[in-house]
Amino acid sequence: MNPPPSDSAQASQEMGWTPIAEEAVRAASVLHPKEGVLPRPSRRRVLTVANQKGGVGKTTSTVNLAAALAVHGLKTLVIDLDPQGNASTALDIDHRSGTPSIYEVLIGEVSIAEAAQQSEQSPNLFCVPATIDLAGAEIELVSMANRETRLKEALSAEVLDQIGVDYVFIDCPPSLGLLTVNAMVAAQEVLIPIQCEYYALEGLGQLLSNIELVQQHLNRELSVSTILLTMYDGRTKLADQVTNEVRNHFGDTVLKTVIPRSVKVSEAPGYGQTVLAYDPGSRGAMSYLDAAKEIAERGVNERSSTT
Repeated sequence: MNPPPSDSAQASQEMGWTPIAEEAVRAASVLHPKEGVLPRPSRRRVLTVANQKGGVGKTTSTVNLAAALAVHGLKTLVIDLDPQGNASTALDIDHRSGTPSIYEVLIGEVSIAEAAQQSEQSPNLFCVPATIDLAGAEIELVSMANRETRLKEALSAEVLDQIGVDYVFIDCPPSLGLLTVNAMVAAQEVLIPIQCEYYALEGLGQLLSNIELVQQHLNRELSVSTILLTMYDGRTKLADQVTNEVRNHFGDTVLKTVIPRSVKVSEAPGYGQTVLAYDPGSRGAMSYLDAAKEIAERGVNERSSTT
């Protein structure tokens, strides 16, 4: 017996349910959402995506959440603050040496508006790339005036108004160095991806301590607003145990949506694409879309609760 079609698969009902038809309908719903745009935040939201533990889906989450918001009509800027430049690669942004990048922004040679490039994946999606020059930036920043606030000064309201963005995502390197401190000083919110695997919470205490130090001394507006569970594998008990532990510890800060472990999500950057562009009907794409909706709706709810 064939499984019943989903509510969104109206187009496939006439010709009979098939997995390919179902995925095609899902892809169409991602690329051409019927419900229109997501609600704009009352004020621009700047989120730092941070976790010093490598391999937790930090960059993957940054680019796919940004792409999902962009698909739904919200103008989004990704700041690639990782010298590896993986976010730039995933968005197919030129980041060869000599390209105006976040390095030149930090040392004051160019503005964010001059360094930002539009991604071909959406007219609403922009990225300030990271080049290999950023690798030595932390050493150079040590001797500079206002070394912790260089990015904040560059992300002034006037410059961001010039670009007209609703969301800014800052992709941090997997460390707690000066680049990550700059990102936290420049943002109002921290988004922490946590993988549903063993040692998931390893090092998280140190990250939270650093965030608290930045709150006390450099940025009182900073808060951990969002935790995203990634690499969830429903076949294992461990994934459920980690999920429950994180939810019990952090409560409503954790998004309801979890990101599944997905081959498509892993493959997409190799083609210079987000998973929403590479395979919009996949589970990974739909999950990031749901997570982006939660983030946008939470912003509206928080706005309503403070008015």
